[in-house]
Amino acid sequence: KGGFPLGGQVRVSGSKNAALPIMAASILADEPVDLLGVPRLLDVATLARVLHEVGVEVSRPTAKRMRLETIDPTAIRAGYRHVRRMRASFCVLGPLLARRGRAMVPLPGGCNIGDRPVDLHLTGLAALGADVRVSRGYVIAESDRLRGADINMTGRHGPSVTGTANVLSAATLALGTTVIHGAAREPEIV
Repeated sequence: KGGFPLGGQVRVSGSKNAALPIMAASILADEPVDLLGVPRLLDVATLARVLHEVGVEVSRPTAKRMRLETIDPTAIRAGYRHVRRMRASFCVLGPLLARRGRAMVPLPGGCNIGDRPVDLHLTGLAALGADVRVSRGYVIAESDRLRGADINMTGRHGPSVTGTANVLSAATLALGTTVIHGAAREPEIV
C-alpha cells in the first residue's frame, strides 16, 4: 500500500549478466584479472568450471574479489557438461580463438543453431578471418591471425548479446580495426 515515502538502504549485488562475459574475456589477458562485486550465483560457478576446463583458474581470495588466472595456455576445449547448462558459457569461444588460435566449444544449452541461434557468433568470427565449422555438436574455430573487419550483428531476431560479446572479445586481439554494426546495446555490452 502506498502513500508513504520509501526510505532505507539496500546493498545491490554485482550484475551476473555483466560478470559472465567479463569472466570469459579474462582468457584474453596476459596477467591475472581481479574482478570486484561478482555475485555468488550458480551461473557464475558454472562458468568458473568451464573456464577451469580451458585452463583458467578461478579463485576468491576475499569475499569481494574474484581472481582469474590462466594456468594452461594450451587448453582449447570446453566440455559439454557445463556449457549445455548455461548459454553464457558460449562466450569463451571468441576469447579462446583470439588468444589461442583455436577453440572447441559445444553448442550452448543444446542449441542447434535454431530457436536461439548462434549463427551471428559464427558469421562474426568468420568475418574476422576464422575458419568456423560445426561438428558433432561442437563449434570448432581456427585462425592463425584474426583481422579487423566490418561486421553486421543484426539478425532476424535483432542483435545478439552473447554474439556481440564473443565478436567484441575476439576483435580485441585482431590485427587492424573492427567495426561492429547492429551490436547489442545492453548495459553489459556497453
